Amino acid sequence: MFKDNLLKNKSILVTGGGTGLGKEMATHFASLGAKIYICGRRENVLKDTADEITSEYGSEVVYRPLDIRASADVDNYIEEIFQDQPLDGLVNNAAGNFISPTKDLSPKGFDAIANIVFHGTFYVTHSVGKRWIELNHPGSIISILATWVWTGSPYVVPSAMSKTGLHAMTQSLAAEWGKYKIRVNAIAPGPFPTKGAWDRLNPKSDGDNSMAEGTIPLGRVGKMSELQNLASFLMSDGCNYLTGQTIAIDGAQYLTGGGTFSGLSKLTDENWDEIRNMIRASNNKDKKDRKA
Repeated sequence: MFKDNLLKNKSILVTGGGTGLGKEMATHFASLGAKIYICGRRENVLKDTADEITSEYGSEVVYRPLDIRASADVDNYIEEIFQDQPLDGLVNNAAGNFISPTKDLSPKGFDAIANIVFHGTFYVTHSVGKRWIELNHPGSIISILATWVWTGSPYVVPSAMSKTGLHAMTQSLAAEWGKYKIRVNAIAPGPFPTKGAWDRLNPKSDGDNSMAEGTIPLGRVGKMSELQNLASFLMSDGCNYLTGQTIAIDGAQYLTGGGTFSGLSKLTDENWDEIRNMIRASNNKDKKDRKA
């Protein structure tokens, strides 16, 4: 779909770039010639991803563990990158989410999502953007949101609130930073099954996507190549006039209404107890992997 070396001489940071959608986008950018920076909380995962991308495409991939909830750490990290070379692109992909009836949500549970998605994404965006402005360096920002920025969605209220705030940030900064040749866009993916997110948001699926597919007019979940193509297009010089947009890529699912998790209203309290136990088991496995 794209010419060779479309992103050659561009340097792009992908937060949460070690796994899932972040890894997929970083890999595609590298295949098109970009130098890649990835950050996340698990150094071993970042290293494996960097080695895999470099081995396959010969691209330079620089990785570093980072918790984007810590604003000072974020700013120090971005300064280190810019001391090496200015970034040309930023993908705000790092996030967290889990399903829960809102009545059962604790303040700590709310903050666990909002501090990453809402606060952390702003910290990274602000740190990169202010340096672009100081250097008079054009740049492109892509934030990974969700279709519930338009519809809302039950059972993921902290994420829905946070990502809707980032949708507003996308529009606001596009208007404010356009004069600096900084483009700000967002992608709102529908179901693109990945191991980490799927375990928390669809823990009983066991790889069965039929429930999600039944709500999608195109009748299937997304393919990673489709998300990669959209992200690479937005990052390229071929769409320099496109800014301030949140683009849905969901097979028209959100147009059918109700929010992604509306169907969960049929679950009983016993069902929710079972789901919580499955999510805890998945989280505990992640913690063990992080220590390994």
